[in-house]
Amino acid sequence: MAGKKKKIRKLKQKLKELQAYLDASGATPEAAPRTKKPLPVSPLAPVGGFPNLPEIAGVRFATVEAGVRYANRTDVMLAELAPGTEIAGVFTRSATRSAPVLDCQDKIGGSAEGGAAIVVNSGNANAFTGSHGMASVRELVAGVSRIVGVPEQRVFTSSTGVIGEPLPHDRIIAKLEELKAGLSSAGIASAARAIMTTDTYPKGAFATVKIGGKPVKIAGIAKGSGMIAPDMATMLVYIFTDAKIGQADLQGMLSSLTDRSFNCITVDSDTSTSDTLLLAATGASGVEVAGDGVAPFREALSGVMLDLAHQVVRDGEGATKFVEIRVTGAADDADAKKAGLAIANSPLVKTAIAGEDPNWGRIVMAIGKSGAQADRDKLAIRFGDIQVARDGWVDPDYKEDAGASYMKQSDLVVGVDMGLGDGAATVWTCDLTHAYISINADYRS
Repeated sequence: MAGKKKKIRKLKQKLKELQAYLDASGATPEAAPRTKKPLPVSPLAPVGGFPNLPEIAGVRFATVEAGVRYANRTDVMLAELAPGTEIAGVFTRSATRSAPVLDCQDKIGGSAEGGAAIVVNSGNANAFTGSHGMASVRELVAGVSRIVGVPEQRVFTSSTGVIGEPLPHDRIIAKLEELKAGLSSAGIASAARAIMTTDTYPKGAFATVKIGGKPVKIAGIAKGSGMIAPDMATMLVYIFTDAKIGQADLQGMLSSLTDRSFNCITVDSDTSTSDTLLLAATGASGVEVAGDGVAPFREALSGVMLDLAHQVVRDGEGATKFVEIRVTGAADDADAKKAGLAIANSPLVKTAIAGEDPNWGRIVMAIGKSGAQADRDKLAIRFGDIQVARDGWVDPDYKEDAGASYMKQSDLVVGVDMGLGDGAATVWTCDLTHAYISINADYRS
């Protein structure tokens, strides 16, 4: 009898420990929201804080606290789009794409009749969640369609946060009426904050361009800090414009410009399951983007996208240095980008930069392993305006003290001339510090 009681006590203890683990990890949809202390703002954050973004006619925003994962945190945003809004999108090419990504991909290019809506939650990625993931998307889409009054085929969802845990979509659906009631054309700043995860500041950018003498506005928001590597947009990004432009033209422009902005940044070489970039053109300005108006609109959109991309790098988890890597003289542009990304993703390069060590040998190493065509004896390397190496050897006039002094700056430029051809590319990255490990080591706790 005593032995049986002992076994029962052990079983009870194991059950207690298992329940404590489940409560702590949030592995069940019923897990109560937790609190989490915000991270300190990145030292590379833009001076002046979040910009004063213009209101975009045809778009309204609302945000709520739904307790998706954390208590006392605004974690859901809704964007309501006017009927006729054209929507373009670019998504992660990850083989383990999340349910929201797959659903959005299927809807891009559909009819612009009726209104549209974008609903985004932070705290839970709804990725690698099996049939529950698609069920959550269906429930959210149906709820938004019913309450906001837009067709289900025009409801786009995004989720960001922890991977592998069922999304408590009921908590979001329960807040849809509140979201609808709070819709405002001036709510984009709150929307930028609601989509943050490990971000230390909200990210926004805007531009106004004249086409045919009439103003066209563009405003965008983004979230991203870690799991950032080029394979599409590498984060969540939502850009809105009151321009009038067809979906095919909008999509072509977005895809092209993504390759020069979001596909040229990296924080840690990891690509998310949830990367989504949506561009919505409401047409509310009545200004059509065609003919001579295409080039100025494209330039303005490119500026907004590059600004947001740079802000993501500046908010890289634990970052203290913003690094621009310019590669010239490559066999072609593709090789230039390949070499640039190898440098940007090298842990040895990134930790040297964090330690303010002008270790140009690590740059040579990264180029050599990149797969890009290279000739050791034709390479040249610069730190800013300082010639560090050329003709496959250290420059005779280079002084280590000068390189070390340059590395103390927060914004750095590493120049590489491959000496082979006309290929060129620019990529952006940040350093790798111990804080990156600390942030990611307790990300789920």
